[in-house]
Amino acid sequence: MDHRTELFQQHRRRLLGVAYRMLGSRAEAEDVLQDAWLRWNESDTDSLRSAEAWLVTVVTRLAIDRLRVLRGERERYPGFWLPEPVVEAADTDTPQTLLERADEVSMALLKVLEQLAPEERAAFVLRQAFDMDYADLARALGKSEAACRQLVHRAGERVKSAQPRFAVSRETHWRVLEAFAGAATRGDLAGMQALLAEDAELVSDGGGKVRSFDRILRGAQRLALLYYALFRRAGASVRYQLVRVNGEPGLVRFVEGQLESVQSFEFEGERIRAIHSQRNPDKLAGAAAVTKP
Repeated sequence: MDHRTELFQQHRRRLLGVAYRMLGSRAEAEDVLQDAWLRWNESDTDSLRSAEAWLVTVVTRLAIDRLRVLRGERERYPGFWLPEPVVEAADTDTPQTLLERADEVSMALLKVLEQLAPEERAAFVLRQAFDMDYADLARALGKSEAACRQLVHRAGERVKSAQPRFAVSRETHWRVLEAFAGAATRGDLAGMQALLAEDAELVSDGGGKVRSFDRILRGAQRLALLYYALFRRAGASVRYQLVRVNGEPGLVRFVEGQLESVQSFEFEGERIRAIHSQRNPDKLAGAAAVTKP
């Protein structure tokens, strides 16, 4: 591996993190990194004061341009658009994986970031996720430090307003989700409903490839009945597996041995307040590679 390639690979994880947070799609993020790699190879890297700063700036600007295009596409997307999940096994708490997971971004946060303007999103990602100082942030975005502070502040207010009201331990979330998966497997309607907040909601993304709801479903009883109906229809052919979705407790669901959905959750106290069900087959490839029916 030559020095140029070695430098790029050294910063690849951070660059991918920036691009994924900006775009909400691992595939789109990889495309941005490929474009950045081509520019890196065509540039005079020997004269750079900081290879990392140059690469982060290029990836950020490429991601902003790509996000502007994607926003138009997502407005025409069939049904609801949800981010592409990053899935890993639930039992992967080694010192190395804990270190790697420290900078992961939850699906709930990605959903909020999707509401921000591209430059606002970039400012928040670089400042909050990667602790970039305002001087470097200004150079990366081509704006004044004062403008960058304003962008970060506005984005932070949006993110803060979407945070849960009650802090509950991760262990409690795992326990609640394990109980919910067990109740769904048994077809325990009352058990599922008891674990859902009264105003719980479900959003699903089928991408026009598979059936999904074209509206947000709300209410503990309605959501519990949805899972119960699948149990009545498919019975033992439905299987749930606890996983980490973007570092948070989540589920994958198999129907007749096929990966049917990746489900991420938001919690309110010890109840589930939101379910995001990713069913678009184009966004499930990564999950299929790390889960087993």
